[in-house]
Amino acid sequence: MVDLRTYVFLDSLQPQMASYLSTVSKGFLPVTDQACCIVEIAPGIEINRLTDVALKATNVMPGLQVVERAFGLLEVHSDEQGDARQAGEAILDAIDQKEENRMKPHVKTSQLIKNVTDHHAQMINRTRYGNMLVRGDTLYILETEPAGYAYFAANEAEKAANIKIVNVTGFGAFGRVYIAGDEAEVLEAKTIVEEKLESLSGRDISKK
Repeated sequence: MVDLRTYVFLDSLQPQMASYLSTVSKGFLPVTDQACCIVEIAPGIEINRLTDVALKATNVMPGLQVVERAFGLLEVHSDEQGDARQAGEAILDAIDQKEENRMKPHVKTSQLIKNVTDHHAQMINRTRYGNMLVRGDTLYILETEPAGYAYFAANEAEKAANIKIVNVTGFGAFGRVYIAGDEAEVLEAKTIVEEKLESLSGRDISKK
């Protein structure tokens, strides 16, 4: 039995998010405005079979594929929203699941750090793959469970406000998003992102 952890559709990759995925992906790189489908499952090894299913079902390109012992993650993208949706539906059919069987995202951590110092920024920048965090920025750190929703959160943040995507990790036990910028813009992104996450349907894991 394959457990559906994350299942989410991004209708339009924003410029920073597309560039970020292209930086960390080992597959075929997405570009701005493409649609993508992100699926996270357990056990992780099954993601290989589901990649095969998605690619044979329709015209999509695989960007991220992460195979861990516990969890597996797949991101596929296309110029056509219909293709990305069809790939996701083919995966659901292959594991005998429906979208509503996914886990509802749960915010584990929501931190806001104002007026970041030089040395703090330097520490974060050493391991970031996105934009630079600089002194004086407001930093928003979001931690989600399941992890795959981190990509959805970062893309929605970029839609919502003029922010910088510093780092996004969307696989493992928890997903993490680091967003920075002017305080008002970051606060706007924080509010909208957490509302969007709450609005997604699924099994409520917060009540375990």
